[in-house]
Amino acid sequence: MKLKLDANGNVVVQDGKPVYVHDDGKEVPFDAAAAVQKIQGLNGEAKSHREAKEAAEAKLQAFAGIDDPAAAAKAIELMKNVDEGKLLTAGKVEEIKLAAKKAAEEQVAAANKAHADELARTKTELEAITGSLYSEMIGGSFNRSKLITDKFAIPVDLVQARFGQAFKVEAGKIVAYDGAGNKIFSRTRPGDLADFDEALETLVDQYPYKDQILKGSGASGGGAQQPNGGGGGQKQTGNLGGTREERAAAFAAQYPELAKG
Repeated sequence: MKLKLDANGNVVVQDGKPVYVHDDGKEVPFDAAAAVQKIQGLNGEAKSHREAKEAAEAKLQAFAGIDDPAAAAKAIELMKNVDEGKLLTAGKVEEIKLAAKKAAEEQVAAANKAHADELARTKTELEAITGSLYSEMIGGSFNRSKLITDKFAIPVDLVQARFGQAFKVEAGKIVAYDGAGNKIFSRTRPGDLADFDEALETLVDQYPYKDQILKGSGASGGGAQQPNGGGGGQKQTGNLGGTREERAAAFAAQYPELAKG
């Protein structure tokens, strides 16, 4: 599933929601507010399941040592009508106790399995919704980036393909990591994490092929540096013409190592 982009590389929005294209080609607007509400609902549901499980286990503690509830009930009924001394043998009493205990343990195990299955299903649904929300947050940041619009000579989808893996969502905020796995902090706001554009600029500064992806960065002319030692006869990205899709295809063909990220 990926964001739907128009001819200018901007996210297509329907009713104020970004449109995603699923693997089967179906286009569906993504309602971030509804997704957050669903996440909260699933969290509440998971909590209620956990509380119900704990309550059930607390009630079962009252029957600790009873393996077979049916046999125990029968024994209680029997004790109402006969004197304890008239029971056949002490071994029969022990047999009843063991059977009652086994039945209670089996009930607890079945209840635990049912709750574990439900929690696993809820966790899977929550992870799927969270993944879609995080994808929209990061993808939307690339599409709204002023740095990409002003300084990059390649389409936004290629920028995201190369640098997108450096961005993660933590505690509801976008955080960038450098090649060494360290968080990228702001140079203008010491102690604070860099915002999206500042972090992207730092990543680009560390990128060995930045001259080929930035506007007016010397990516044209006989003396321009090219990946893999290419000669001056290749067409440079700074001068690509045609539609955005044609420029993206030409760039990917000319510099496959960049397009692959």
